[in-house]
Amino acid sequence: MKKKELVFIIAILLAALLLWGGMFLMRKGDYASIRITVDGEEYGTYSLAEDTVISIDGTNVCEIKDGKVKMIEADCPDHLCMKQKAITNAGGTIVCLPNKVVIEGEKAAHSKDSSADFDAAT
Repeated sequence: MKKKELVFIIAILLAALLLWGGMFLMRKGDYASIRITVDGEEYGTYSLAEDTVISIDGTNVCEIKDGKVKMIEADCPDHLCMKQKAITNAGGTIVCLPNKVVIEGEKAAHSKDSSADFDAAT
């Protein structure tokens, strides 16, 4: 392998590493709360800072503990929502399809959201 080829490969690897690192840092948001929707209607918004157990329409129960949200009970047949990864301050989503329950991280007011900055001119 020639010296120029080696330098080129190292440069490509460094560029890929920088892009991956940038995407990883941008992905992490500041999610201070969660929003729960049932059948498309908002059920409630809850802070990740307060440990609590939330009963959702008698079908599901989720728990906020130590800044993480996890579904702990569900009356659906497959219980896939209980096996999903917990939502943290980095974000995430838990979905229970049979009961039409969606729990998702909600960005804090001081977080930057590129879609919020967009204003269409008429």
